Amino acid sequence: MPFRIIGDTNIDFIGKRTPAYILSALLVLLGIFAAVMIASGNANLGIQFTGGTVVEGYFDQPVDIGDLRAALERGGFEDAEIVHVAGRPQPYTFFIRVKVAEGETQKAQSVVNLIKQYFPDNNFNLDTVHEVGAAVGKDLKKDTLIAVALSLLGILIYIAIRFDFRFGVCATIATFHDVLAVLGIFYLMGVEINILLISAILTLAGYSLTDKVTVYDRIRENLKKFHRKADFVPSVNLSINEVLSRTIMTGTTVLACLIILAIVGGPVLRDFALALLVGILIGTYSSIFVASTMYVDWETRSPKRFRAS
Repeated sequence: MPFRIIGDTNIDFIGKRTPAYILSALLVLLGIFAAVMIASGNANLGIQFTGGTVVEGYFDQPVDIGDLRAALERGGFEDAEIVHVAGRPQPYTFFIRVKVAEGETQKAQSVVNLIKQYFPDNNFNLDTVHEVGAAVGKDLKKDTLIAVALSLLGILIYIAIRFDFRFGVCATIATFHDVLAVLGIFYLMGVEINILLISAILTLAGYSLTDKVTVYDRIRENLKKFHRKADFVPSVNLSINEVLSRTIMTGTTVLACLIILAIVGGPVLRDFALALLVGILIGTYSSIFVASTMYVDWETRSPKRFRAS
């Protein structure tokens, strides 16, 4: 007998779609607002999108991060972001990120010179430097938006071929809902929007799609099986309940891995793991309360695949 995390359920998911629609509308509006702010440059964008310089290095002796920030501000780097990197062989390692305006280049040496000027008795050892021009950042932002749009179009085509057009439209809207919801939540949290976060959002779109395909598969099977025995809505409810245990089991195992990654993965992977973690929760919710319920409403208003006997 296969292992089940929960027993048989008989939950009326479709009957709860009104409050779910309200919640989803709020999440989508928040996501649209975040997307507008990101497109206009009024968000916490990473240097891949804005252009900038990241300097990584370490001091020989302890240094107060407040003193380091004050030194950079006095030197004209008021927007510098400084992160103390724990877990390195050198305990006084820092990431220092400064943005550059269009036409500016090579700020790394200015940052290093400034640090040496303000901390002459505490040697600063330069490890790595990453430079991204502002023009490159603009191109990358445009390419990223195109990549996201093409990904969603691919989802629509895939589901439309595998199931039918209505399933494809509902799955695409639900996946778009997931992407916007995560984007909006992370915008509210002030998390930096960078390439790693975009990668996480596209990854969760794939996971979310897989979850929706699972639910749709069962709905399609039950629509054939109960075509003459049950009403449409009970068939969809039955389908969701039948895959609920698998959905919870899959989500729980993935979430366990992501929680560990968020805790021990360090500052670079933390936002990536958190984006996936939030995205999986929202993707699971939307498979049940967005993708399935939209299909029910569409099919109820204009029956095509199923006609109650």
